[in-house]
Amino acid sequence: MDLIFQLEKLKEEALALISTAQSEKELEDLRVKFLGRKGEITMILRQIGKLSAEKKPIVGAKANEVRDWLETLIEDRLLRFKRSSFEEKLKSELVDITLPGRIPRRGRKHLITQTIEEIVDIFLSLGYWVAEGPEVETDYHNFTALNMPPHHPARSLWDTLYLKSPGEDLLLRTHTSPVQIRVMQKEKPPIFIVVPGKVYRRDVADSSHLPVFHQIEGLAVDEGITFADLKGTLEFFSQRMFGADKRVRFRPSYFPFTEPSAEVDVSCFCEGEGCRVCKGSGWLEILGAGMVDPNVFDEVGYNNEEYTGFAFGMGVERIAMLKYGVSDIRLFFDNDLRFLEQF
Repeated sequence: MDLIFQLEKLKEEALALISTAQSEKELEDLRVKFLGRKGEITMILRQIGKLSAEKKPIVGAKANEVRDWLETLIEDRLLRFKRSSFEEKLKSELVDITLPGRIPRRGRKHLITQTIEEIVDIFLSLGYWVAEGPEVETDYHNFTALNMPPHHPARSLWDTLYLKSPGEDLLLRTHTSPVQIRVMQKEKPPIFIVVPGKVYRRDVADSSHLPVFHQIEGLAVDEGITFADLKGTLEFFSQRMFGADKRVRFRPSYFPFTEPSAEVDVSCFCEGEGCRVCKGSGWLEILGAGMVDPNVFDEVGYNNEEYTGFAFGMGVERIAMLKYGVSDIRLFFDNDLRFLEQF
């Protein structure tokens, strides 16, 4: 068959197929059929070499013309598909710009986080630095090193969850005091640290107690530190935290890792009238404190004739309750935005 005639027939066939193609994939298949390396145009071009010198330029020009025409036709058809697809996408993703915008709710720090930062900032202003430690502690760091050897009755005050671990007694820490031991084992005096963190105890959840809560402890160790330094530091903290109008009192108490020891109370927000938080006393206990027991210094290798120090620990939730007039400690963790957004 004459090659010119083949090219004309191929052109008619291609026009019919390309014009009725229903997808980009069909167009790609047709491009390969007519213009690919083994396509029909290519096959015709390979036969030109067998023609006479007079026919070669005529057939070659016609083949190139048909090839260019096919490329243009396929590109135009493909462009229509893409335009149609884009228009459909615009319709399906149409945004009504006349609607009012949606303003995202603004987040903020949880009240407990705010309180921790405020407490820490007060002690940073006094020259303290922040220390941290693991929540899963060893029995040694949590009890023994703090003057509570095995079977010591004071351990019952800090009953907690114990973890099974081969070769080591692990537990969820009951206070952040173990961090004090870890710091003293690594550092030499002077030491002035505050230790914020989460702690765990076998407490019943009520209006003023939780089994999981946050605590901040402090430790000061140097030459010549006295109970007067402890009292002055905590009075300064109380005034900065609660205001100068709050009354502070120290009551003798017992802690196995301090001697002498005291509990520190601040006047309740009920102003002495009595409420369920202060149990009618008009006072709310905020922390325990005392001079570091010499046995603790012996455990970490400090010379207790040369160095003295004091330690204190406070529950962050108790501080927040007193500062912001919250009557139930459980409100902090109920995840009720109506409550949390007030702060």
